[in-house]
Amino acid sequence: MGGQACVFYGAAQVSKDIDFLVLAEAENFARLQAALAELQADRIAVPPFDPEALARGHAVHFRCHAAGVEGLRVDVMTRLRAMPEYEALWDRRTTFVDVDGVEYHLLCIPDLVQAKKTQRSRDWPVIELLVTIHHREHANTAPDDCIDFWLREARTPELLVELCRRFPKRAAELTACRPLIRLAEEPSLDELRTALDAEVRAEQTRDREYWEPLRRELEQLRREHRPH
Repeated sequence: MGGQACVFYGAAQVSKDIDFLVLAEAENFARLQAALAELQADRIAVPPFDPEALARGHAVHFRCHAAGVEGLRVDVMTRLRAMPEYEALWDRRTTFVDVDGVEYHLLCIPDLVQAKKTQRSRDWPVIELLVTIHHREHANTAPDDCIDFWLREARTPELLVELCRRFPKRAAELTACRPLIRLAEEPSLDELRTALDAEVRAEQTRDREYWEPLRRELEQLRREHRPH
Protein backbone atom coordinates (compact mmCIF):
# COMPACT_ATOMS: atom_id res chain seq x y z
CA MET A 1 0.00 0.00 0.00
CA GLY A 2 3.05 2.31 -0.04
CA GLY A 3 6.25 2.96 -1.95
CA GLN A 4 6.77 -0.69 -2.86
CA ALA A 5 3.31 -0.76 -4.48
CA CYS A 6 4.30 2.30 -6.52
CA VAL A 7 7.35 0.38 -7.77
CA PHE A 8 5.11 -2.43 -9.05
CA TYR A 9 3.08 0.07 -11.07
CA GLY A 10 6.16 1.73 -12.53
CA ALA A 11 5.91 4.90 -10.45
CA ALA A 12 9.29 4.12 -8.95
CA GLN A 13 9.82 5.44 -5.44
CA VAL A 14 12.80 4.72 -3.24
CA SER A 15 11.38 3.12 -0.12
CA LYS A 16 13.25 1.67 2.83
CA ASP A 17 10.23 -0.11 4.26
CA ILE A 18 7.22 -2.17 3.24
CA ASP A 19 3.74 -0.99 4.19
CA PHE A 20 0.95 -3.52 4.61
CA LEU A 21 -2.78 -3.04 5.07
CA VAL A 22 -4.14 -6.12 6.83
CA LEU A 23 -7.58 -7.47 7.58
CA ALA A 24 -8.48 -6.78 11.21
CA GLU A 25 -9.55 -10.26 12.31
CA ALA A 26 -8.18 -12.41 15.14
CA GLU A 27 -7.12 -15.27 12.84
CA ASN A 28 -5.35 -12.85 10.56
CA PHE A 29 -3.48 -11.22 13.45
CA ALA A 30 -2.28 -14.66 14.52
CA ARG A 31 -0.99 -15.37 11.01
CA LEU A 32 0.70 -11.98 10.93
CA GLN A 33 2.40 -12.63 14.27
CA ALA A 34 3.71 -15.96 12.92
CA ALA A 35 5.09 -14.24 9.82
CA LEU A 36 6.75 -11.54 11.92
CA ALA A 37 8.30 -14.22 14.13
CA GLU A 38 9.71 -15.94 11.04
CA LEU A 39 11.22 -12.62 9.98
CA GLN A 40 12.61 -12.16 13.52
CA ALA A 41 10.87 -8.80 13.56
CA ASP A 42 10.94 -6.63 16.67
CA ARG A 43 8.56 -3.75 17.28
CA ILE A 44 10.67 -0.59 17.18
CA ALA A 45 8.35 2.16 18.41
CA VAL A 46 5.03 2.89 20.02
CA PRO A 47 2.20 2.02 19.67
CA PRO A 48 2.11 -1.63 20.76
CA PHE A 49 1.00 -4.35 18.36
CA ASP A 50 -2.58 -3.98 19.50
CA PRO A 51 -5.70 -4.41 17.32
CA GLU A 52 -7.36 -1.54 19.19
CA ALA A 53 -4.49 0.84 18.40
CA LEU A 54 -4.56 -0.23 14.76
CA ALA A 55 -8.32 0.28 14.63
CA ARG A 56 -7.83 3.91 15.73
CA GLY A 57 -5.62 4.47 12.68
CA HIS A 58 -2.13 3.95 14.08
CA ALA A 59 0.63 2.14 12.21
CA VAL A 60 2.76 -0.42 14.06
CA HIS A 61 6.44 -0.55 13.07
CA PHE A 62 8.79 -3.54 13.06
CA ARG A 63 12.47 -4.12 12.21
CA CYS A 64 13.47 -7.50 10.74
CA HIS A 65 16.61 -9.45 11.70
CA ALA A 66 16.28 -12.75 9.81
CA ALA A 67 18.90 -13.66 7.21
CA GLY A 68 18.23 -11.92 3.92
CA VAL A 69 16.00 -9.20 5.38
CA GLU A 70 18.30 -7.70 8.00
CA GLY A 71 17.26 -4.16 8.81
CA LEU A 72 14.08 -4.24 6.72
CA ARG A 73 11.30 -2.19 8.28
CA VAL A 74 7.72 -3.41 8.08
CA ASP A 75 4.79 -1.10 8.84
CA VAL A 76 1.32 -2.53 9.45
CA MET A 77 -2.05 -0.76 9.37
CA THR A 78 -5.69 -1.82 9.33
CA ARG A 79 -7.28 1.55 8.56
CA LEU A 80 -6.49 4.36 6.14
CA ARG A 81 -7.61 7.99 6.25
CA ALA A 82 -10.70 8.83 4.17
CA MET A 83 -10.82 5.35 2.69
CA PRO A 84 -13.31 2.47 2.89
CA GLU A 85 -12.97 -0.66 4.97
CA TYR A 86 -10.51 -3.40 4.07
CA GLU A 87 -13.04 -5.62 2.31
CA ALA A 88 -13.89 -2.96 -0.28
CA LEU A 89 -10.21 -2.26 -0.95
CA TRP A 90 -9.50 -5.99 -1.30
CA ASP A 91 -12.34 -6.47 -3.78
CA ARG A 92 -10.85 -3.93 -6.18
CA ARG A 93 -7.17 -4.75 -5.60
CA THR A 94 -4.61 -5.35 -8.35
CA THR A 95 -2.79 -8.70 -8.35
CA PHE A 96 0.64 -9.20 -9.87
CA VAL A 97 2.13 -12.68 -10.35
CA ASP A 98 5.87 -13.18 -10.74
CA VAL A 99 7.66 -15.84 -12.78
CA ASP A 100 7.58 -18.21 -9.81
CA GLY A 101 3.82 -17.88 -9.44
CA VAL A 102 4.00 -15.75 -6.27
CA GLU A 103 1.05 -13.36 -5.99
CA TYR A 104 1.36 -9.76 -4.82
CA HIS A 105 -1.86 -8.00 -3.87
CA LEU A 106 -1.71 -4.21 -4.21
CA LEU A 107 -4.11 -1.37 -3.68
CA CYS A 108 -5.52 -0.50 -7.10
CA ILE A 109 -4.13 2.75 -8.51
CA PRO A 110 -7.15 4.91 -7.56
CA ASP A 111 -6.94 3.66 -3.96
CA LEU A 112 -3.15 4.01 -3.89
CA VAL A 113 -3.51 7.60 -5.06
CA GLN A 114 -5.88 8.30 -2.18
CA ALA A 115 -3.53 6.60 0.28
CA LYS A 116 -0.61 8.75 -0.93
CA LYS A 117 -2.45 12.02 -0.25
CA THR A 118 -0.35 12.92 2.76
CA GLN A 119 1.26 15.99 4.20
CA ARG A 120 4.61 14.83 2.80
CA SER A 121 5.64 16.82 -0.28
CA ARG A 122 7.44 13.84 -1.80
CA ASP A 123 4.18 11.89 -2.19
CA TRP A 124 2.56 14.33 -4.60
CA PRO A 125 4.86 13.81 -7.61
CA VAL A 126 4.22 10.08 -7.14
CA ILE A 127 0.46 10.71 -7.28
CA GLU A 128 0.94 12.66 -10.51
CA LEU A 129 2.91 9.78 -12.01
CA LEU A 130 0.38 7.15 -10.90
CA VAL A 131 -2.46 9.07 -12.55
CA THR A 132 -0.40 9.50 -15.72
CA ILE A 133 0.38 5.76 -15.85
CA HIS A 134 -3.28 4.87 -15.30
CA HIS A 135 -4.37 7.29 -18.05
CA ARG A 136 -1.77 5.94 -20.48
CA GLU A 137 -2.88 2.35 -19.88
CA HIS A 138 -6.62 3.01 -20.27
CA ALA A 139 -6.80 6.05 -22.57
CA ASN A 140 -7.90 4.08 -25.64
CA THR A 141 -10.84 2.34 -23.95
CA ALA A 142 -11.64 5.05 -21.36
CA PRO A 143 -14.25 3.29 -19.21
CA ASP A 144 -16.55 5.62 -17.26
CA ASP A 145 -14.92 4.84 -13.93
CA CYS A 146 -11.50 5.67 -15.39
CA ILE A 147 -12.74 8.97 -16.82
CA ASP A 148 -14.12 9.95 -13.42
CA PHE A 149 -10.84 9.00 -11.72
CA TRP A 150 -8.76 11.06 -14.16
CA LEU A 151 -11.00 14.12 -13.88
CA ARG A 152 -10.99 13.91 -10.09
CA GLU A 153 -7.28 13.25 -9.66
CA ALA A 154 -5.31 14.69 -12.62
CA ARG A 155 -2.44 16.72 -11.18
CA THR A 156 -1.19 18.59 -14.28
CA PRO A 157 -3.01 21.41 -16.09
CA GLU A 158 -2.22 19.87 -19.47
CA LEU A 159 -3.82 16.52 -18.68
CA LEU A 160 -6.86 18.14 -17.10
CA VAL A 161 -7.40 20.38 -20.13
CA GLU A 162 -7.10 17.37 -22.43
CA LEU A 163 -9.65 15.43 -20.38
CA CYS A 164 -12.13 18.31 -20.43
CA ARG A 165 -11.84 18.50 -24.21
CA ARG A 166 -12.36 14.75 -24.62
CA PHE A 167 -15.11 14.35 -22.04
CA PRO A 168 -16.87 17.73 -21.71
CA LYS A 169 -20.19 16.38 -20.45
CA ARG A 170 -18.64 14.37 -17.62
CA ALA A 171 -16.25 17.22 -16.78
CA ALA A 172 -19.19 19.59 -16.39
CA GLU A 173 -20.95 17.09 -14.12
CA LEU A 174 -17.91 16.78 -11.85
CA THR A 175 -17.31 20.49 -11.28
CA ALA A 176 -19.51 20.32 -8.20
CA CYS A 177 -17.02 18.00 -6.47
CA ARG A 178 -13.87 19.51 -8.05
CA PRO A 179 -14.52 23.19 -8.84
CA LEU A 180 -11.11 23.80 -10.43
CA ILE A 181 -12.28 21.76 -13.44
CA ARG A 182 -13.99 24.96 -14.59
CA LEU A 183 -10.54 26.48 -15.12
CA ALA A 184 -9.67 23.61 -17.45
CA GLU A 185 -12.88 23.90 -19.47
CA GLU A 186 -11.85 27.43 -20.52
CA PRO A 187 -8.12 26.98 -20.18
CA SER A 188 -6.19 29.35 -18.01
CA LEU A 189 -3.08 27.33 -17.24
CA ASP A 190 -1.58 29.74 -14.70
CA GLU A 191 -4.81 29.91 -12.73
CA LEU A 192 -5.19 26.16 -13.00
CA ARG A 193 -1.69 25.55 -11.64
CA THR A 194 -2.43 27.87 -8.73
CA ALA A 195 -5.69 26.02 -8.02
CA LEU A 196 -3.96 22.63 -8.19
CA ASP A 197 -1.33 23.83 -5.72
CA ALA A 198 -4.05 25.08 -3.38
CA GLU A 199 -5.78 21.71 -3.65
CA VAL A 200 -2.58 19.97 -2.51
CA ARG A 201 -2.19 22.33 0.46
CA ALA A 202 -5.79 21.75 1.51
CA GLU A 203 -5.31 17.98 1.38
CA GLN A 204 -2.08 18.25 3.36
CA THR A 205 -3.97 20.24 6.01
CA ARG A 206 -6.65 17.53 6.22
CA ASP A 207 -3.93 14.91 6.66
CA ARG A 208 -2.27 16.90 9.45
CA GLU A 209 -5.61 17.36 11.20
CA TYR A 210 -6.31 13.62 10.96
CA TRP A 211 -2.94 12.65 12.44
CA GLU A 212 -2.75 15.33 15.15
CA PRO A 213 -4.80 13.47 17.82
CA LEU A 214 -3.00 10.23 16.94
CA ARG A 215 0.33 12.03 17.26
CA ARG A 216 -0.64 13.31 20.71
CA GLU A 217 -1.62 9.80 21.72
CA LEU A 218 1.77 8.49 20.59
CA GLU A 219 3.54 11.18 22.62
CA GLN A 220 1.60 10.09 25.70
CA LEU A 221 2.52 6.45 25.07
CA ARG A 222 6.20 7.39 24.70
CA ARG A 223 6.14 9.23 28.03
CA GLU A 224 4.50 6.26 29.73
CA HIS A 225 7.10 3.82 28.35
CA ARG A 226 10.12 6.04 28.92
CA PRO A 227 12.59 4.50 31.42
CA HIS A 228 12.57 6.24 34.79
